[in-house]
Amino acid sequence: MEFIGLISTGKGTWGQVAGLVKRGSWDKVILVCPEFAKQRIKQFDFAKYSELYFFNFDKTVKELVGEIREKLKDKIKGIEVALNIASGSGKEHIALISALLKIPVGVKFVVLTREGITEL
Repeated sequence: MEFIGLISTGKGTWGQVAGLVKRGSWDKVILVCPEFAKQRIKQFDFAKYSELYFFNFDKTVKELVGEIREKLKDKIKGIEVALNIASGSGKEHIALISALLKIPVGVKFVVLTREGITEL
């Protein structure tokens, strides 16, 4: 199963995604990131195991949905993805979830807890 993580704003939220990348046994790791993260994210170990896609989150939700869908539609091979949106804003969450559903692909939310990776 592919894992998709949103890397954006929020104190400590990159750690959540990093833990999921490192502890999961994913077929593929896709990280959806804002443009401001281009240089910073490359210094983190978990980014080496990920496909990175950068977007201008200042665009409208409708524009973001189209761009995210277009970039990810050929990257997802399964019928369902594991998704973590602990990072980011509501606008970014809506755009990413909507784009995935329009691919279409099912979404299973995952988080990292003390017990390990938990599906919600």
